Amino acid sequence: MGICDQRTVVITGAGGGLGRAYALAFASEGANVVINDIRADAAQAVADEVIAAGGKALANAGDITTMAGAQSILDAAVAAFGDVNVLVNNAGVLRDRMFLSITEDDWDMVMRVHLRGHFCMANTLGRYWREQKKAGKTVDARIVNTSSGAGLQGSIGQSNYVAAKGGIASLTLVQAAELARYGITVNCLAPAARTSMTEGAMPEMVKKPESGFDAWDPLNVASIVVWLGSSLSAHVTGRCFEAKGGEISVADGWFTGTIRDKGARWEPSEMTSVVDQLIVEGRKPQKVYGT
Repeated sequence: MGICDQRTVVITGAGGGLGRAYALAFASEGANVVINDIRADAAQAVADEVIAAGGKALANAGDITTMAGAQSILDAAVAAFGDVNVLVNNAGVLRDRMFLSITEDDWDMVMRVHLRGHFCMANTLGRYWREQKKAGKTVDARIVNTSSGAGLQGSIGQSNYVAAKGGIASLTLVQAAELARYGITVNCLAPAARTSMTEGAMPEMVKKPESGFDAWDPLNVASIVVWLGSSLSAHVTGRCFEAKGGEISVADGWFTGTIRDKGARWEPSEMTSVVDQLIVEGRKPQKVYGT
């Protein structure tokens, strides 16, 4: 009996990489897993892997970027397992280019899969859980969103991805505040692991070592995701975790810094000394990746 025994988890983009690792880890803790991936054959392969290991899984190729697609995923999950308790928004794509070289299609594709996909899935599942709560059912639901270190600190050559992932981190804060009344917690994760995206962007860095601890193994990251999907995490919401290898941390986001109040309108010519001093007194920001 695991910490997610009999809980049903929908994982998007689960046909490989982190999503596959999450599916295997959730199943090993007793969860029913719905493996969603637009690549139906990849989703089925992971479902077969889970079932072969003694778990319960359903492959699904529904479109996360439309409300109709999201509803079809929910309907399939409920038909198979009777209920849904956890949503892991994991699916993503890259269209990396320097900012001035990005096309409208590059921008729109990344926003559609990341931000719109997160919206459609969370909105659909959120309304499902709200109706359960209104009907008097005890709801113990979880949404785990996926941000990125790039979204939190920026990354050269990835402005579309950075904007989407930063938006997801901010979206998490609002979802957590609004959905708590329905028994839903919402957290996000900025994972670092070996996936098709990271292997394409930095193959040497994420390469599996010949011996010793494999810090880039996606299964390392799965531990915090499974815990966030369990009943054990009911007291944690609105947080963004960073995870890589054996490392885990809670991201420390934007805070209002030192305030200078003149008590009257500032003159533009006064701003230089004021702003320079505020920067000196404030926390030094982390460097943008690639600088």
